[in-house]
Amino acid sequence: MKAREIMSTDVYTIRKDTTIEEIAKIFTEKNISGVPVVDEQNKVIGMVSQKDLLYKDIQPRFPAVVEILGGLVFLQGVKHYNEELKKLVATKAEDIMTGNVVTVDEETEVERIAELMVEKDVNRIPVLRGGKLAGIVSRADMVRYIARMLE
Repeated sequence: MKAREIMSTDVYTIRKDTTIEEIAKIFTEKNISGVPVVDEQNKVIGMVSQKDLLYKDIQPRFPAVVEILGGLVFLQGVKHYNEELKKLVATKAEDIMTGNVVTVDEETEVERIAELMVEKDVNRIPVLRGGKLAGIVSRADMVRYIARMLE
């Protein structure tokens, strides 16, 4: 079975300038937990999930460091700390979104989608047609597919 056969085609999307408040409202009103960020050509440029919004409600943490030969070494790397800090002060989707989105083509086999969800620890994968958003496969879609196969 292919992605196009199980994907949801009624996909809510946002733009990079969508505010955090608007995103939270969409999640609540539409009862969804993540949304693709698309550009003017409907190409996926990011993804925002409920987990990303949780950064808005945590206290800033100072990075763990070790002093070696008079210098400081960040244990999780400066990049990791900078990403957390950016999400803490975010006001728009572009500030909080995950930019390196796992996507599949509509001809991708369902088994491969399951592998990607597990390997990459993602809850939803945008489905592309000609490089543009055509649908999305969520874990709920996968569970429905599994239930049908078990009948």
